Amino acid sequence: MSGPQANPFQKVQQDLVVGEKAFKYFSIPALNDKRVEQLPFSIRVLLEAAIRNCDEFVVNSSDVENILDWVNTSEKDIEIPFKPSRVVLQDFTGVPAVVDFASMRDAMTRLGGDPEKINPLVPADLVIDHSVQVDFFGTGDAYQKNMDLEFERNIERFQFLKWGAEAFKNMFIVPPGSGIVHQVNLEYLARQVFHDSETGTLYPDSVVGTDSHTTMINGLGIVGWGVGGIEAEAVMLGQAISMVLPKVIGFKLTGTLSATATATDLVLTVTQMLRAKGVVGKFVEFFGPGCASLSIADRATISNMAPEYGATVGFFPADGNTISYLRQTGRDEERLAYIEAYLRAQNLFRDYATSGSAEDSVVFTDVLELDLATVAPCLSGPKRPHDRVLLSAMKQDFASCLTNKVGFKGFGIAEEKLATSVPFQYEGQSYDLTHGSVVISAITSCTNTSNPDVLVAAGMLARNAVEAGLSVKPYIKTSLSPGSGVVTKYLEHSGLQTYLDKLGFSVAGYGCMTCIGNSGPLPEAVSAAIEAGDLVAGAVLSGNRNFEGRVNPHTRANYLASPPLCVAYALAGNLNVDFETEPIGTGKDGQAVFLKDIWPSREQIQAAVKEHFLPSMFKEVYDGITTANESWNKLQPPTGRQYAWDTESTYIKCAPFFDGVKGADTEPIQPIIGARCLLNVGDSITTDHISPAGSIAKNSAAARYLMERGVAPRDFNSYGARRGHDEVMARGTFANVRLANKLAPAVGPKTTHFPSGELLDVFDAAARYGSEKVPLVILAGAEYGSGSSRDWAAKGPFLQGVRAVVAVTYERIHRSNLVGMGIIPLQFKEGDSADALGLTGKETFDIALPDDIRPGMDITVAAVADDGQRTEFQAVLRFDTEVEIVYFRNGGILQYMLRKLLTGN
Repeated sequence: MSGPQANPFQKVQQDLVVGEKAFKYFSIPALNDKRVEQLPFSIRVLLEAAIRNCDEFVVNSSDVENILDWVNTSEKDIEIPFKPSRVVLQDFTGVPAVVDFASMRDAMTRLGGDPEKINPLVPADLVIDHSVQVDFFGTGDAYQKNMDLEFERNIERFQFLKWGAEAFKNMFIVPPGSGIVHQVNLEYLARQVFHDSETGTLYPDSVVGTDSHTTMINGLGIVGWGVGGIEAEAVMLGQAISMVLPKVIGFKLTGTLSATATATDLVLTVTQMLRAKGVVGKFVEFFGPGCASLSIADRATISNMAPEYGATVGFFPADGNTISYLRQTGRDEERLAYIEAYLRAQNLFRDYATSGSAEDSVVFTDVLELDLATVAPCLSGPKRPHDRVLLSAMKQDFASCLTNKVGFKGFGIAEEKLATSVPFQYEGQSYDLTHGSVVISAITSCTNTSNPDVLVAAGMLARNAVEAGLSVKPYIKTSLSPGSGVVTKYLEHSGLQTYLDKLGFSVAGYGCMTCIGNSGPLPEAVSAAIEAGDLVAGAVLSGNRNFEGRVNPHTRANYLASPPLCVAYALAGNLNVDFETEPIGTGKDGQAVFLKDIWPSREQIQAAVKEHFLPSMFKEVYDGITTANESWNKLQPPTGRQYAWDTESTYIKCAPFFDGVKGADTEPIQPIIGARCLLNVGDSITTDHISPAGSIAKNSAAARYLMERGVAPRDFNSYGARRGHDEVMARGTFANVRLANKLAPAVGPKTTHFPSGELLDVFDAAARYGSEKVPLVILAGAEYGSGSSRDWAAKGPFLQGVRAVVAVTYERIHRSNLVGMGIIPLQFKEGDSADALGLTGKETFDIALPDDIRPGMDITVAAVADDGQRTEFQAVLRFDTEVEIVYFRNGGILQYMLRKLLTGN
């Protein structure tokens, strides 16, 4: 196939007249295929994208047929291409993408082209939300102090991103202090239906994001999920991503929530059910009359936690509530008219009231069902989001966790240590800490602060508690991290923020804080007491993840809970309390106060939301979103269409991926001769093994690089924070202390250089091979590259000189990322492996690559041992599509796009 062809589905393009305006769209009903009626709504979105983008090159007619035949093909792990409508990024993962685009502009200039051509080809929105930390808490100035520190720590990255906001078209950057990416996406960035002003074509909003909780947008009826950086960059450059046509689990909701249950209780129940079912890699689509009673905020709470229940998406098709939410959040009426008309014309508009009835012909892979009335107040923990605990059973459950053997539900505390109590002094007062003492209570950003019902409930509980004379011990690290400025607007308008402030729940920042481990240090006296008593201290947070060691190194018991329960446990001060039978505290009159005495009714909550949650608040917040942060406004980034790189920087550096592009023409494919094996690894090597994201070890190659440039160990920061600097990240590749490599005598980031036999850090060995002009390969077992979709897990090996990986099997996204970086993924034939073939990794390798390579063809690999013994075997070339071969001929997807934009083809 030479290249793109005319779209064979042009015949189904139809006109849609809304008011006085005429639009075009690719009509799914015009296919006249009865199978469409059986498709889940989420699959219909994939179908529309395939029809609209079919070019018989990237997207083929056969892909459309596979989607139409979803009922059968979804059982066969068939891959399809998908072109999302836009990309959303957060700052940690967005910085490398902006670095690559800036570096591409430099390459375009070097090649004599126009650097202004280098821009995202689909809308790309980046929200700076992952850099703020709860260093200060419980005071009115905590927000400003935390933001000042945020800018001090991240000034270089922020200046670079601000340059990108001004330099690139089609890239919108939301400054720090604006909110979390997912809520800003929901309230402001979401288009719902795109309108191509040049062609007049309407099409569904769909999105991929470089954060796993991108799924929150599914609550608005928009298909979206998290991907790795290379995939995101590919989409930004107008390319399709490869995905397995997913199974879809239908989740039927009936009834309505009880007066005491919150959306948080519902999502923790749903998470437990879906984890038990097993939905990894699947879509979950909610339907049934119960959905109609859920607000968009409720739905978004459920969709946000799709990564926690393991699904790719947790999708609620659009309905009347969707249109009402868009209106409430300030979308204009003209847009709303064509959005609703288009969704109805495409049969993408759900009437939940009829779901499950005879006329509903949608087929699901399997179906679960939940009566909302059965949902009870609950938490999840102490170490995983799907370990749900009923609030009524919490005291008993926590007590058993203390003595259970160490595991997901156990801490292994000896019986004689259960009564341990450690006295300490804080701000001139004496206190005691015990097992179960709450030391962090955080109303965190994304899962719940999209939901005014639970935030107002927390505020009302705080008001009632203050009026009853209750207070929170000052050493408990209380914080409120709103997902957007709108939260502050309605909490202040209702007067509830005043009461939250009095209990210590002052705004600490607008961003992803405690939930991702940015909880900041505990007061020194508190952490010392915890260590002295080896105490199981507690954190309660309204977030989505509570994995061991994530929230804070000093809180071993971490529970997810609704915002009002976060307030309740802060008041109680201990996890070891039964709210049904024990008081939450003593009131100003000396009488015991129970939680039921201060818990607001559903009627009170809904009345307050109706009165104080106003559409004008969204307009006020988002009209000034790019200029509201004065610290951002004062930043003075470099100017110009190309970035003025600071050669002394250890955070931001021009990427070297385009150094090999000498012009528009590509070189013929050459065989790989005399390659050495950098690593010989076994099964389940994850992207964490390949490219760690955590702290930089003081004895690592990256640490040596930083110290040589005057960076003190205390300022190393993490690999995650330095993702914009290839020299640091290349040295961090295969730097995991748990890496098991058969070419090293012990577990760790070492390998043997051949023929010298020296044991070196993996980076140092790769650098020596590079100076010797020796190409490198990796031998691997099954599921190579599993885990998080991490772009540097492909970029790092590329920079170390890895030309090919030969593995038993690959994780799907990592294989795609290897292709995107020009690394050849070869797969052993069934029954073969490095061990089965007697390969040690000490051999030299020749890989026969003809210039006319084809997807899935057999490739001959020859391994020659030191004694001359030659082992030949066949491996499958895991370029799975024609377009992947085009990428490889160009050295990778970024190089392909550079040449394409250079030549205008």
